[in-house]
Amino acid sequence: MKIYEVLNWASLFLEEANRESKVAEILIRHHLGLSRQEWLLSLREPIPEDKLIQIKTDIKKHAETGIPVQHLTGYEEFYGRSFQVNRDVLIPRPETEELVLAVKEYLASKRGEPVRIVDIGTGSGIIAVTLALELDNAEVFATDISERALKVAEQNAAQLHAKISFWQGNFLSPLMKETTSFDVIVSNPPYIAKSEASELSDTVRNFDPELALFAEEDGMEAYYRIIEQVKQMPLKEDTLLAFEIGYTQGELVKEYIQQVFPDSHVKIRQDINGKDRIVLATHLN
Repeated sequence: MKIYEVLNWASLFLEEANRESKVAEILIRHHLGLSRQEWLLSLREPIPEDKLIQIKTDIKKHAETGIPVQHLTGYEEFYGRSFQVNRDVLIPRPETEELVLAVKEYLASKRGEPVRIVDIGTGSGIIAVTLALELDNAEVFATDISERALKVAEQNAAQLHAKISFWQGNFLSPLMKETTSFDVIVSNPPYIAKSEASELSDTVRNFDPELALFAEEDGMEAYYRIIEQVKQMPLKEDTLLAFEIGYTQGELVKEYIQQVFPDSHVKIRQDINGKDRIVLATHLN
C-alpha cells in the first residue's frame, strides 16, 4: 500500500471511531521517520510491510482505547522543541506556551541581569526547560512531588541541554529554606475538580496522571497552598507569580492572592481562544 492509501484508510477508521483523523498523519510520519516536507513529497511511496503492521496496530489502539497519540510516539512538541512524555506526566498543551510567553515578556526588561526562576509542579519539565533555553540569564529551579515525573523532566533537560536544578517535594516545600529571592515563581498546577472527571475525554481521564490533573476544593487547593507558601518565601517587590488556571478560576485566584497580599497587582490574561487562562501577580511584599 502507498502512503496516501494508508492515510485515507486510517483517517476514515479514526473518524468512524469518533477520534481525530489528524492522528493518522502523526502516526504514519512517526513510524516512517518523515519530516513535514518529506511527508508531502512521499505520499505516493509504498510503505514497507513491517511499518504498515506497526501503523495499523497503533491506529487501532488509539481508536479502541483512546490512548493518546503522544504515548504511542513517546513525545510531544512544545515551544518548537520535542519533549519525552509518558503516563507519569501531563501531555503538554498549547495553552501553556502562552504562560511561558507571559513570563518571557515580563523578564524582557531584565535582559542581561541574572534572574532566578522556579517552576512548581514541573511534570515533564516543559516550562522549566523552555525558560532555561529561551533566557540565557536565568538560573532555573523546578519541583515536583512525583519522583517518576522528575525522571522524565530530568531526561528532557539532559536531551535538550538545559541546566536546571530539580527538587522533589510538594510545591515550594523543597525550597522553603532559600534565602535568596526568586524573580519568577511559575506554575501550571492541578486545577480540575474531581467532580468534573466525567466531563474529560477518555484520552485525558484514563491516561494523564490523576496527581497532575485533580485538586480538592473544586480545583483550587493547589493555588491556595502555593500562595500560602509564597508568603513564606523571600520576595522582591517585582517578583512575579504566574499561574495557568482553569478558565472559570481567574477571579477566585485573583481574590485569594489579593487577600494574602493586599498590596498586590493582579492581572488575568486570556488565551488564544478568549478564555481566562493566566494569572500574573506582582507587588507581593
